Amino acid sequence: MKKNGKAWAWFWMTLGILYFFMPLLATFLFSLRAKLGVLSFAAYENIFRDPNFIFNFSYSVFWGALTIMLGILIFVPTAYIIRLRLPQFRAPVEFITLLPFVIPAIVYVFSLVRTFSKPPLLIVDSPVLLVAAYAVLSMPYMYSAIDTGLRAIDVRTLTEAAQSLGAGWGTILFRIILPNIRVAILSGAFLSFAIVIGELILAQYLVKPAFAPYMAYLIQQKAYEPAAMAIVSFALTWAAMGIIQLIGRGRGQAQIAAGH
Repeated sequence: MKKNGKAWAWFWMTLGILYFFMPLLATFLFSLRAKLGVLSFAAYENIFRDPNFIFNFSYSVFWGALTIMLGILIFVPTAYIIRLRLPQFRAPVEFITLLPFVIPAIVYVFSLVRTFSKPPLLIVDSPVLLVAAYAVLSMPYMYSAIDTGLRAIDVRTLTEAAQSLGAGWGTILFRIILPNIRVAILSGAFLSFAIVIGELILAQYLVKPAFAPYMAYLIQQKAYEPAAMAIVSFALTWAAMGIIQLIGRGRGQAQIAAGH
């Protein structure tokens, strides 16, 4: 029975890998056919020669970093307070965090435009509105990841121990709770970053430079370059996530070394 179970596990894992990578392989092969009858990287060369590529992707990385920081500042204290002091509000807050799944992005962005395009809240042209909107879209992933991380530790005991040693709320939150849920925060950060990179509607209707609108424009104008762009965006997104992971791991090892 164990051998059969292991064989089925390998079968489904292999099937999942093929399901994930076969479309990428097909897209990659198509991107190499920019020159008739020859496999070449001409489409990739055209992308990297375009100054708009670096410009728009850099902005998306910047929006992503700001979104992650804003999400941490909002959702870590919120989840911490709910778990420590207000457990009766957990269900309503979880329901609120799921609203981005049921509200279409086009409805959301038009609501933002109508609300923040007239005084006294005239910030429709500000990047602050875009970052805040991204933070709301990433809310289901960031909040659930942080909440899961808090469930894995004894929040009450850590808080009471820190308070007995004279620690204030800021010290407890940022020097005790935050390092203990670092992996959970990184998980939420990965998903938030992927959402920012791939989200089209918000950046397009709020008229801000971003990677997804640039890719949409490229699809309308070119044939092979969009396929190359899809491969490049996949590689760059995973590279950025790897950098975040390395930074988080390095800080965690530094904290362990400092503890010893």
